[in-house]
Amino acid sequence: MKLKIQVPFFIVGLILFSYGIAVAIKVKYLGVHPWDVLNIAFYDKFGLTIGTWNLIFGIMLVLVTLLINRTYVNIGTFINALMVGPMVDFFLWLDALPQPSTLMFDVLVLLLGVVVMGIGGGMYNAARIGSGPRDGFMLAISVKLGYSISKVRIIVESVVLVIALLLGGPVFIFTFIFTFIQSPIFQASYKVCTRWIEKLSSSINKKAISI
Repeated sequence: MKLKIQVPFFIVGLILFSYGIAVAIKVKYLGVHPWDVLNIAFYDKFGLTIGTWNLIFGIMLVLVTLLINRTYVNIGTFINALMVGPMVDFFLWLDALPQPSTLMFDVLVLLLGVVVMGIGGGMYNAARIGSGPRDGFMLAISVKLGYSISKVRIIVESVVLVIALLLGGPVFIFTFIFTFIQSPIFQASYKVCTRWIEKLSSSINKKAISI
């Protein structure tokens, strides 16, 4: 019964997360998340699409995580890896996004992208169908090396950022503060959505029992 509630939250969360990435990419000169800097750098250097590189790196990380600790890989992880990239490409192609304008407006657009990504990330993680390929990878590394998750995140994203920078990716001020802005929004969304899922699941279970 609970799955009937979890799946919609998971899917809507992925859609919002993907839309937020696409919004941020529209004003990428201000700086985007390190992983998106990497996707954009590979797109500029080697072609394909930004979403395709998102998918490629996602699948690679899932495969590496399977070798390290398969506990952090399940069906939701694969769905995440396969869906987010194509949806980002779809939103960029659809172009139903705020267009770059003045610096102040562009900063607001980027913040909108960060907020939507944070809400979406909290939603799909609250569904507990599977963490994203990047989160699963960092959790597996954390357990393997005995480092804290925050330390692993800093190391991994720093390496990603250096590679992206060497390839000419769009690194600017917001790249360095992206996580600090997004994390509180993610946490709030995760807590609220977890409560909603539990409440809705409990309500459905009570109705099923009464029937």
